[in-house]
Amino acid sequence: MFTTLIVQPIFNILVLIYAVIPGHNFGISIILFTILIRLMLWPLVKKQLHQAKAMRKVQPELKKIKAAAKGDKQKESQMLMELYKEKGINPLGSIGILLIQLPIFLALYSGIRKIITDPHQIITFAYPTLQHLPWMKELANNIHLFDETLFGVVNLTKSAIGNGNAIYWPAMIIVLASAIVQFYQSKQLMPTDKNARKLRQILKEASSGQAADTSEVNAAVGKSTRYLLPVMIFLFTVSVASALSLYWLTSGIVAFIQQSIILGRDEEELEEIANEPNKVIEGEVISKTTTKKITKKTKTAKTKKRRK
Repeated sequence: MFTTLIVQPIFNILVLIYAVIPGHNFGISIILFTILIRLMLWPLVKKQLHQAKAMRKVQPELKKIKAAAKGDKQKESQMLMELYKEKGINPLGSIGILLIQLPIFLALYSGIRKIITDPHQIITFAYPTLQHLPWMKELANNIHLFDETLFGVVNLTKSAIGNGNAIYWPAMIIVLASAIVQFYQSKQLMPTDKNARKLRQILKEASSGQAADTSEVNAAVGKSTRYLLPVMIFLFTVSVASALSLYWLTSGIVAFIQQSIILGRDEEELEEIANEPNKVIEGEVISKTTTKKITKKTKTAKTKKRRK
């Protein structure tokens, strides 16, 4: 079911892009495919970033709740839940986009593995409609025409570290770049608190008998995740086909741009866009109406003075 419902449709979207673009370069196909997927996820991305922005905004209130609870963890948790409910915040709101991206990544991995094992599967695993496209017919007659590179420079079927532990540097550069982009992408979403303590310090105090604050632990864990995710991505992608690293790198760059656009907007404007995309913001209507009235009054006053 996973192959039929997820792997094959994802694979065929990639093949369609590959078959119709000029030059039929596999690397460019992956880049365009990734951009398309990120654009399709745009509504979910907006909601996720709205949650991230709301979490940033309530950071001062979290400190007030901590002070008001005076060490009562149950009271603090209850006050936190009430605050989240009041502000419309879902602490797990950012997980949705990860849950959707994971099957896409696994499907892409499975599809690329098929091509690496047998290049002819780019034809046989494609839907019959795609097999009748001009380039696909030409490819079926001569599979050596398949260009598995990025701009003719990086062989996307090779991994950064091969079986003999030899480093394939063109792929390694993509892997490192994807890890760096992931770091800045995660950092962009994390609330900033200069006075926040490190997880190591909190655990050290907890081992000596001091009670650990839940919200402080969560913040420290979140900060540690900023470094953990890039490391995990590096360790996973360094030994697989660099086509997957290219997907992750492109996805990270597009995500960073999307986050920069959304997080830079005013929260009220973001809510208007998320809920009613075609609605004109009320403040703009009032502003325009008021301007027209003032202009009309000014013109009337000038006319009266001339008559006098």
